[in-house]
Amino acid sequence: MEKDKVVGFLYLKQTGKDTIELAVMGVLKEYHRKGIGRALFEYAKESIKEGGYSFIQVKTVKMGMYEDYDRTNQFYISLGFKEFEVLNSLWDENNPCQIYVMAV
Repeated sequence: MEKDKVVGFLYLKQTGKDTIELAVMGVLKEYHRKGIGRALFEYAKESIKEGGYSFIQVKTVKMGMYEDYDRTNQFYISLGFKEFEVLNSLWDENNPCQIYVMAV
């Protein structure tokens, strides 16, 4: 929050006994590159650790499809996520799903 204004959010969901998915995350565009997304994620990561989970996963559109999603991919990589798998048919052929994972 900035002066009582919500500028970002993050939602986690359990996908397995040991795994949490960063299901959705957003920061208002005018607040990008100010550390807000990273701070949201680091706070969530601590909560995930305290919950006893071993892995975090996140899904996004594969690199090279759309410029905005390329920036999203770079953000997740900068947080320490590693490429796990691309599912070409999870969403549709124009939006191949890149799955990233991270050990907690």
